[in-house]
Amino acid sequence: MEEQDVQAMQEGSAFGFYGTWKEYAPIAFTNLLLTIVTLGIYKFWATTRTRSYLWSRTRFIDDRLEWTGTGKELFFGFLMVLLLLGVPFLFLQFGAQALVMQGHAGIAGILGFLSFIVIFYMIGVARFRALRYRLGRTYWHGIRGGSDDNGFGYGWSYVWKTIVGYIPMGLLVPRAMMSLWNERWNHMSFGPHMFQSQGSWHDTFKRYLLIYLLPFMIIPFSMLVASSFGSGRMLAGGVLMIILFGIAFIYIGIPLIMLAFYAKFFRVGVSGLSLSTLDFHFSARTMDWLKLFFVDVLLVIGTLGIGLIFLQYRHWKFFITHMEATGEIDLDALTQSDTTMSKHGEGLLDALDVGAF
Repeated sequence: MEEQDVQAMQEGSAFGFYGTWKEYAPIAFTNLLLTIVTLGIYKFWATTRTRSYLWSRTRFIDDRLEWTGTGKELFFGFLMVLLLLGVPFLFLQFGAQALVMQGHAGIAGILGFLSFIVIFYMIGVARFRALRYRLGRTYWHGIRGGSDDNGFGYGWSYVWKTIVGYIPMGLLVPRAMMSLWNERWNHMSFGPHMFQSQGSWHDTFKRYLLIYLLPFMIIPFSMLVASSFGSGRMLAGGVLMIILFGIAFIYIGIPLIMLAFYAKFFRVGVSGLSLSTLDFHFSARTMDWLKLFFVDVLLVIGTLGIGLIFLQYRHWKFFITHMEATGEIDLDALTQSDTTMSKHGEGLLDALDVGAF
């Protein structure tokens, strides 16, 4: 679809995106060059330049967004986390190896397990604080968002809800994911208004169950195909067919089901989100997500990896194009947020390598 057609479709929507890939290309290539020259250090300033452009080309109702974060915030946040977490874990790793060499493998195992729990906990904190930081640096009509919650309580919720979700053969994963989504957003605000998130995991469970049901559909079919080959060499061909079906299930079936599940999950999650009198919606369905990722792959492969620099642009455009909001907002009653401003960016998210644009 042409850029002009997309923009025309967005005129009647609460959200609109007015950037073009040609306009973004100089920013993307400059970011790539400077990141290579500085051995990766410029990535924090590259992220800031990218967000500044994308936010400035994004309209919500009657005004465009503004990104006020800085590369220095992201860089120093990353360094601070490496100092606070990296050094202790480095000593812990060498200490565990020393304990194993001294015959204390049990103690080393306990330390390893505790390290895993701590890292898992910090990932939860990182996801919470990243959302808080992004809302705090996003301005609309001069108003920003944020949260006074530090995310430490959410980190524990992230740990125990995820573990409980996987205990019964993973059947409660959709419930854990939606509960964490709601908990994170219910601690966020924009201006004087708190977000309200009431997404229901029941609406996503059927999609998730396909992961468990698909093998029961594939195995009988594979056995039927195998039995048609007869005996001897033909039977070997049937076994080969079963193996091929199994590989297809692992590398094609499961990813497609998970994509269908996530498309439903994200749509339900956003639809359960509200801010004062505004209700949010997300229209992208499984086929829309599939087209997005399929073109991503073609772009990256076709350009020998250079196309990676355009993925942030494509994903942001996809997100904004499919976002919608209904209701009315009183601009006269919209006052500035008094939440605490985070000063160190998303260093924890980058340090743990779980960053999301």
